[in-house]
Amino acid sequence: MLRWTLTIFIALVVFSAALPWLEKLGVGRLPGDIRFTLFGRKFFLPFASTLLLSMVVLLVGRLLR
Repeated sequence: MLRWTLTIFIALVVFSAALPWLEKLGVGRLPGDIRFTLFGRKFFLPFASTLLLSMVVLLVGRLLR
């Protein structure tokens, strides 16, 4: 359980860092992606986009195996 939690956290960090490039493709605006402002800072939690991208990576990995 801890390994999956750590994996999802790392995926969220990587996705948030790559967000400016991925927004040009339309990723990051799915239902389930949360954006909010708190104390003047903008936060983004891309839950749905992270699941979508992980499924794509899983499918590509299975096709290449």
